[in-house]
Parts: sequence; C-alpha cells; structure tokens
Amino acid sequence: MLHTIDLCYQNQPRVIATAAWRTPEGWVLVDPGPTSSLPALESGLAAVGGALVDVRAILLTHIHLDHAGATGTICGRVPEAQVFVHERGARHMADPTRLLASATRLYGDAMDRMWGRFEPVPADRLRPLAGGERLTFGGSALDVAYTPGHASHHVSFFEPATGMAFVGDTCGIRRGSGDFMVAATPPPDVDLELWHDSLRTIAAWNPVSLFLTHFGVIQPASAHLTRFGEVLDRTAQAVLATLQAGMDDDAARAAFVAAFRDEARRSVGAQDVQSMETAGPVDDIWRGLARYWRTRGAA
Repeated sequence: MLHTIDLCYQNQPRVIATAAWRTPEGWVLVDPGPTSSLPALESGLAAVGGALVDVRAILLTHIHLDHAGATGTICGRVPEAQVFVHERGARHMADPTRLLASATRLYGDAMDRMWGRFEPVPADRLRPLAGGERLTFGGSALDVAYTPGHASHHVSFFEPATGMAFVGDTCGIRRGSGDFMVAATPPPDVDLELWHDSLRTIAAWNPVSLFLTHFGVIQPASAHLTRFGEVLDRTAQAVLATLQAGMDDDAARAAFVAAFRDEARRSVGAQDVQSMETAGPVDDIWRGLARYWRTRGAA
C-alpha cells in the first residue's frame, strides 16, 4: 500500500511529499526530502507502521536538495539502504561539493535552515540509472524512464500493477483539491523541448495516477499531463514577454512575480499560494526560463 508522507517542510503542510510503501524486503522511499525535514519523515513512517531503519531502497527522481538532501544521512543510519539515481546525478551524491557550492550561491546563509546537512552517499550504495531499467522490490516492479527538462538528471518511475507514475517535478506543482498548477523551472537545466518529450514519455505509460513530490497523488493522469504541458508553455511565454519588454532584469522579474501571485491568489487560498512558493520560488521560475530563452537567443 502506498503512503503519502507530508514532510511539513518549514512547518508548512503540503509542500514536499515522500512516497513510501512496504515490501517483503523492507520499505521503499521516493524522494526522502531534505535533512531539515527528516524528523517529519521518521514520524510519518512511524504513523504507518514503518521505521527509518527498515528502509531498503531510496529512489531519487533527481538530486535537488528538496528531493534528495536527506539521502546521505539516511544511508549513514541504515547500512542496508541502496540509492537509485540517474547516472548524471550519482557522482554528485557521492561527492556533493559542486552541488552544495551551486546551492549556496542561491541560498547563502539560509542553507542550513532550509535544507540541513547534505551528507555524501557511499559510492558502493549507489545504483546509477540511465532509463529503460525495470527494478523489482519484493515482487513489486517499477519501470524507469529518463525524463529531463526540469533537470538534466531527472528520472521517473512507473508501477504497471497500479498505474502509478512517480514523476518528481516533471509534472509540476499542484494541490489535489484544486486545478492550479505551477511549472517549477529553476536554473540551470530547464529545456522545454526535452521537457515536452518527457511528458510524452510519461503519457506513453498510460498511467492512472501521478505522484507529484509537490504534492501527492493526482488523478486522472491524462488530464493533468495535457493541462500541465499548456501551463509550462504559458509560463515560458510570460517570461519571454518580460525579457522582450525592454526592462532590466530586476523589473522584468518583479513584473512576472506580481502577475503570477495575482493569478495564484485568484485561483487558490493564501495558504496554498505560500506553500506553492515554498515548493517553487517564483523568482527561480523566472530565472530558469530567462536563462533558457537567452541560451537560445530568443531574448
């Protein structure tokens, strides 16, 4: 049985979700979140009859700190845990020096408060993925697909028996009670062409449900996939418009952020707006797409 564990990131509900289920070999986790939220992960596991010490597999959709930050700490406590991650991300899990340097440039002194420690994962515990694999845990089969666009090292997982696809950030941010979606597009890896290819890859699985790290189980999957592709393009065009309006970057970013927040407030409640911005900071959405357009000469 699949459990959705709310990591209550920064004391806010419905920002980061970890997928967890028990197999005869132990517990499997998808995206355990940052170390700063590890106590919430432990209490969430305990509430459904699990424990961190029983984790045997950690599946990472990608290595951004909000998805993967606690992985090394868990491995330090649980010697049997194995980590499945795309081959491009595996080396940064073993040696996170460059990853942390890049994150520190973004978050500065807030790093520890936001994410906690990012411990390296021992190399012999890493199981690099390329896409196309089938993983089996205690009789449960999961197919792996390479799904870049949000990040160049992003993968998604699909369980044919249940029709559930675990898609990380490839299918955006959404609250199950509403239809408002956000495309998380942080620098530096955003690639719209690859992203749409990844959406088609996920759609080809014909999933029944999607598990979004931000936030939880969404169905029907097909409707979400269609609408999210539209949201992604609309967001990209909105950023391009600010770049072509003749404003400097600060003014362009401020205009985009103001328009986004206005639309969000009309669509969802204030608490959802806050938690969505915690999951996908609007400044980062603008920066990632601005970089994308500039590298292609469109701005």
